[in-house]
Amino acid sequence: MNMNHERLIELGLTYYGTSLRYPFDPDMPVLYVRNKIFALLGKQQGVESVNLKTLPDEAWLQRETYPGAVIPGYHMNKKHWNTVILSGTVPDDVLVTMFRESYELVVAKLPKAERQWLV
Repeated sequence: MNMNHERLIELGLTYYGTSLRYPFDPDMPVLYVRNKIFALLGKQQGVESVNLKTLPDEAWLQRETYPGAVIPGYHMNKKHWNTVILSGTVPDDVLVTMFRESYELVVAKLPKAERQWLV
């Protein structure tokens, strides 16, 4: 059972303080924690994809582990963001971990007052 936009949105909305918005395009859902993006859902060559924040060393490792399925973040800072093609190449459990880590990295960068609101 491959992850897709619908499943990722359902999962993301279970994380505390998240919301779903469409700031760029009605066909491009974006998950936010407070007012910061942690998952941008789009398409790459007609296949669903998701942009996720990651640590720079992890970004490189993920790209090396899943060549072609994990690429530098499309329209994002390529040091801190990856685009994951939802083709089934990246196992669901690995994708869910990457997704959660993106959320946690964004939460960690929120101002202290906003982080306290999330507890």
